[in-house]
Amino acid sequence: MKCPICKHGETRPGTASVSLERNGAMLLIRNVPAEICDNCGEVYHSEAVTEALLKQAEEAAQSGVEFDVRRFAQAA
Repeated sequence: MKCPICKHGETRPGTASVSLERNGAMLLIRNVPAEICDNCGEVYHSEAVTEALLKQAEEAAQSGVEFDVRRFAQAA
């Protein structure tokens, strides 16, 4: 798809790292599937990936994590 941010690049499948922070806890999730603009580098995640990211972040927050680095795990 044409990148809606820069309006010049095309998005391509790839992976990205996502950092999420809430109430002093930080979670870095690596190897997250994404569409990435080949011009500006803007990252887009599907609804399913976003839902899985938020679920993992909630689980980490509830377990008392202050800082954690994980690989992305797609929900079954």
